[in-house]
Amino acid sequence: MKWAAIIAAAGNGTRFGQPKQLIEIAGLPMIAWSMRTFRAMPEICDLIIATELAHVAAVSEAARRYAPGVATVVTHGGAVRRESVRAALELVPARCEGVFVHDGARPLVRAEDVREGMRVVKSGVAAFLAAPVVDTIKEADAAGKVMRTLDRKTLWAAQTPQFALTADMRRAHERACREGWEATDDAVLLERIGLEVMAIPACAENFKVTHPFDRDRAETLLQYRLARMEGA
Repeated sequence: MKWAAIIAAAGNGTRFGQPKQLIEIAGLPMIAWSMRTFRAMPEICDLIIATELAHVAAVSEAARRYAPGVATVVTHGGAVRRESVRAALELVPARCEGVFVHDGARPLVRAEDVREGMRVVKSGVAAFLAAPVVDTIKEADAAGKVMRTLDRKTLWAAQTPQFALTADMRRAHERACREGWEATDDAVLLERIGLEVMAIPACAENFKVTHPFDRDRAETLLQYRLARMEGA
């Protein structure tokens, strides 16, 4: 199966004082780390990146430098994540039977985890990378009163990439647009159209860079990976 990778990289990065996807981590723009990972995977033949209109040129230059040899399109995203992903889906070529969506703010994604997500996808079945919840999760009301304690053995923290056949992903987003669904990830939309959605255990390092201290943590881990590669 040939795959298209969508990187959702819109957002102004207000916590960082600059576009978050372009902040430097371990010597590269953050988004470049995902580009490099996907570029090295022969299953992926197309890369579509949705970003802010003001950053299209900078992200295009990063793609040219860090993902050469991969057919790449950079488009401007929408006001919310769902709109950005839908815009990118419209640019996925017919040759790509499968598609996945990845957050540009998760620079430590590993190719082996991506392949595990790809492996289970078929008609009617989608997947997402996830980490088992290790904390005890409590549901509380607006005042903070605990309503119930959830069984963490059944809980997963959703990550990206999130995978489906291109036709299924498009169908989910088209229905979301038509019916006004909003969601924080694509897996929710795939669930709502009746797909079986599988949680695929992933590396704990695949966290999202949200705050400046996340950037420092990512820097340390990427420097460690680089050192291991150089010593191999």
